[in-house]
Amino acid sequence: FPPPPPPPAAARHGGLAERHVRQPAAGPAAAAGTSRRARAGRPHPASDGAAQSQQHARGRAGSVLRGVDQCIQKFLDVARQTECFFLQKRLQLSVQKPEQVIKEDVSELRNELQRKEALIQKHLGKLRHWQQVLEDISVQHKKPAEMPQGPLAYLEQAPANIPAPMKQT
Repeated sequence: FPPPPPPPAAARHGGLAERHVRQPAAGPAAAAGTSRRARAGRPHPASDGAAQSQQHARGRAGSVLRGVDQCIQKFLDVARQTECFFLQKRLQLSVQKPEQVIKEDVSELRNELQRKEALIQKHLGKLRHWQQVLEDISVQHKKPAEMPQGPLAYLEQAPANIPAPMKQT
């Protein structure tokens, strides 16, 4: 059998493939009621529908992806144009009013200083907290040496831990 024909130009170049219309078989095989597909041992044409629908779905998915890529590219182009516009305006402002640029820089530096001061205060608060925790731990380690030890040590400390009874008036 001869090799299959190449795909249509639209399918080769990424476009939607044109729908293939079946042509009736010609020649003596058509008259006898057998097709080339049946003689070649290929599956029945009904199973060909699933393959065609898969190809159609792939073609649609490809066209959707191309459309999405085009939209993203347009978006990026517009973003670049917008950025260029604002950079040009910023350049014009810096040439026409250099004191305005200096004021903005000073303002940004003040804001950065305030942010860093707040960060330092936050870290100092955490440092004080952990210093207190360490101090509490060191005090707890010193107490057991001062306290009496033995089986009745807890009972000897108990009166100090129990509050005195309240007087009723």
